Amino acid sequence: MMGMKKFLVWMTFVLGVVPCAFSGGLFFEDEPVQYGLRVFDVSNTFADIYEKLDSVNWAGKSLNVAIESLENLNPNAHIAVTDERVVLVWGDAIVANFPRPDDKDWNGFGEITTALILKMRAHDAAMRGLGESEMYQVVVDGLIRGIDENGRYVFSKDAEIAEDGRILTSVGIEGARDVRGNFRITGIYKGAPADIAGIRVGDLIVQINGRAVADMNDADLANVMTGFNSGTSKIKLLTPSGGRDVVLRRATIVLADADVVHRNNPDSGGLLEIIVHNVSDGAVAIVNEALARFSDVSGVVLDLRAATGDDERAAAKLAGLFIGKTPVMRIVETARDEVEVVPGGDAVVDVPVVVLVSDMTRGTAEAIAAAFYENERGVLVGTPTGGQARIATRIDLDNGGALELLNKSIKTGMGRKIDGRGVFPIVCLSNIRTSQQQNAFFLNVINNDFNVQDFNKNADVAPEDIRRGCPVITSGADEDAVAAAVSAKILTDKKLYNKLLVQE
Repeated sequence: MMGMKKFLVWMTFVLGVVPCAFSGGLFFEDEPVQYGLRVFDVSNTFADIYEKLDSVNWAGKSLNVAIESLENLNPNAHIAVTDERVVLVWGDAIVANFPRPDDKDWNGFGEITTALILKMRAHDAAMRGLGESEMYQVVVDGLIRGIDENGRYVFSKDAEIAEDGRILTSVGIEGARDVRGNFRITGIYKGAPADIAGIRVGDLIVQINGRAVADMNDADLANVMTGFNSGTSKIKLLTPSGGRDVVLRRATIVLADADVVHRNNPDSGGLLEIIVHNVSDGAVAIVNEALARFSDVSGVVLDLRAATGDDERAAAKLAGLFIGKTPVMRIVETARDEVEVVPGGDAVVDVPVVVLVSDMTRGTAEAIAAAFYENERGVLVGTPTGGQARIATRIDLDNGGALELLNKSIKTGMGRKIDGRGVFPIVCLSNIRTSQQQNAFFLNVINNDFNVQDFNKNADVAPEDIRRGCPVITSGADEDAVAAAVSAKILTDKKLYNKLLVQE
């Protein structure tokens, strides 16, 4: 960037450009639409974004960083923002050179950002083809990620594609092409439109909407089977009893934030497996109902291996079902005191718990795993968590959309840092892959001659070193199998569970 700034000084001298304060007025009232964008509306939206971002701590980053991050939209673009100029270089040519607005001149920065986008659209066919809502998604994401790599822009409800208006639908079929290009059905979702229509595994789809399946590419075929919002397809089948025509209309797929599997055992009540996808109020309701329904289980497997979330209240409720009124986490925002998050109710279950974690356990899910560990309420099993324990600040925009910045870091209830570090399992799954390794591991733990390593209390050990010693399992099938075997062993062996639960 220093080289770019020296280049700009040289260009100022050569071009005779005198640095001056920005006075606005880059666009004319009689040209409200340029390259498909309503320039005044776009400028106002960016002005609104900059003004509202000014109230949020940017972790020491400046507005210049956000604007310069737009160069990531195309490898040919290079943007430099100095105290005096805003310059866009495309390849080797300067294509935009504006005086930098005064500090807090949000309208000026909004106009310059819009002007930069117009210049980039003029040189980039892909950007030129984006609609206004798509442009906001791409450009604002670029701006926000310049400040926070995990930040994002949420579409306004008035945009062409609104988050709340996109309903994922499916006909409920799985399958694969045969050698002739037809589609052989290998699976049917229970209760899905295909199931209701009587389609069965082994049936062959040869024609869709009058078009031979062999002539359709994979994308066309996928769009018929699944997509956003409903769609009707007329399908010609070949079945063991002959050909028949079926009309399918895609139906909504409900994506639950948690799933529950009860592995029944008449003698013990069995084990309850709870898979959390998103730590939300919806997940809390599902888990609470499951704990009440299966109150006689002998143990719970809480699977957080792919769980995430940024709602601290939902995380407190979920952890509170197991640990009660105990601090779950501390929220840290720069220039503010730490805020302690404590569940409001008593625990509803006291059975043994195994908590499964992995590198995809992130956000408030990491705090939940840490809460089980710190309160000796569950045994952590798996591989190290992602170390991305952050909570979003949501900034509503005047256009109906919003920005989300993950600018609040999370500590454990006892004040340990987990953002950037992670939570580490007591039992590392990647080190006990075979049944022989499992048996040897458990025997050694019981006999007290195996050093189960607890790295959560030792902040001096680099997390990279811990991850090398407990690496990610590359095969999901392998991970599922060993996780199930290890969890069942721990929860059905009280001596082993107690030994692993309390680490001195």
